[in-house]
Amino acid sequence: MFYLLLIGIITLVLFLWRRNFKYWEKEGIHFDKPHMLFGSLTSLMQRKHNFGTAIYDIYTKHKEPFLGIYILFRPAILVRDAAICKDMLTTSFASFHDRGVYVDLKNDPFSANLFSSKGQYWRSLRTKLTPSFTSGRLKAMFPTLIESVNNLVDHISENIPDGDKGTVFEVKDLMSRYGIDLTASSILGVENNSFKNPFNDFRMVGLFFNSKSLLRTVQIAAGFLYPDIEKVMRFFGFRDKVREFMRKIVKETVEFREKNNFMRKDLMQMLIQLRNTGTINPDENHWKVQTVAEDLKSMSMEELSGEGFIFFVASFENAANTSTYCLHELLQNPDILEALLEEINEVLKKYDSEMCYDAVKEMKLLDRCIMETNRKYPFTILNRICTENYKIPGHDYTIKKGTPIVMSLMGLHRDEEYFPNPLKFDPERFLNNNYNSAAYMPFGEGPRHCIAYRLGQMNAKVAIVKLLTTFKFECLEKREIEFDNYGATLMPKGGVNIKIFKK
Repeated sequence: MFYLLLIGIITLVLFLWRRNFKYWEKEGIHFDKPHMLFGSLTSLMQRKHNFGTAIYDIYTKHKEPFLGIYILFRPAILVRDAAICKDMLTTSFASFHDRGVYVDLKNDPFSANLFSSKGQYWRSLRTKLTPSFTSGRLKAMFPTLIESVNNLVDHISENIPDGDKGTVFEVKDLMSRYGIDLTASSILGVENNSFKNPFNDFRMVGLFFNSKSLLRTVQIAAGFLYPDIEKVMRFFGFRDKVREFMRKIVKETVEFREKNNFMRKDLMQMLIQLRNTGTINPDENHWKVQTVAEDLKSMSMEELSGEGFIFFVASFENAANTSTYCLHELLQNPDILEALLEEINEVLKKYDSEMCYDAVKEMKLLDRCIMETNRKYPFTILNRICTENYKIPGHDYTIKKGTPIVMSLMGLHRDEEYFPNPLKFDPERFLNNNYNSAAYMPFGEGPRHCIAYRLGQMNAKVAIVKLLTTFKFECLEKREIEFDNYGATLMPKGGVNIKIFKK
């Protein structure tokens, strides 16, 4: 009986393997040869890459405009052609309006945030949140950015001795603390100082979110690429510390503000407006909240916490990565650094040496440096689900409804077909149009592009300007950064070490 059972199990596994891993062969399109257990994600499961660089690895192995891949046992399509990607995200958006990630509005309203939600619910939520990120709103939040960057500067100054001696800092760690403090303040309205208290709750949440454990690595990958795994984890009551913390901090913040009629110019204030009235006041000078009875509120506390969660996790690592990699590239390219310093000083003179929102917006070379940083070090992938059958333009193949779609931003942004000499840090490519604009989409494209991208850009710009005008820097080695095998974004292997001096 034992041997019969064993033979039966082996037969079932082989049947399922053949049925799943023969899918693209039957469809008649080029595909990435799958591993028997891990599909196309072998390098992820072997801890060689995180999910983004694993997809990039597949991108570089093939030349076809699109190909079949297997996300573990799940057939998906990796699109390598920039024109097809852009068509999917813009012109043919109706066929790809959902991300295909885990979301369960009914049983898990926390998950139904702006990033994950789908269909008409997403469209309505997007419309309601759009007034949160106008130029006037960002300008009003600017003093919060200054407070956070001043904490960063004070910490660096306190750890540099007087005289000609500098101190070597691991910049990714510095900028992660800055990103967490800035995001806690501007998004959630909570004052935080990760430099004076490096073990505070927000930083612990940030460290957990990018934990190196295999379980966390798989969970992050599943969140983007295999939502059924996330459903199983939720079914068995898997506890996500980030979600639990966010519920707690949002509930405490909302209750305090409503009880004490407290007003602060940050995103949380606008989310409370939305929860209480069903809309965000389009008047950029209107920040007050009208409190209403619980049964009249348009959002539950779970839904509100979900919005706070997605903006927090999306913002803190973006600010940290962009400022870290931009600073690294500037020190690798001293001619660009010199030109940028000249621009910064020239603009600040017009504003009596005071860094303000309007001054930073005038710095055009800085803008191009940030754009080039986002090109070379993007969030690694975009993903969608095919919601209507879609015939690929110029090709005799129709993608079936329900098929997951993956686009490697890292692949597109580092493809010499679209960006000549892609490893070269060249901000002037955006001035000379020496690139294929269809391939540049660091914040997505079309109706689902990142709603808060301008806030993210500003966060990084403020940090770069403040650091360059306060300190001198020394490049310790000329190198291309290697990436580690964990995290949702590109994590520098061994960190980014830079020597900093007082001016």
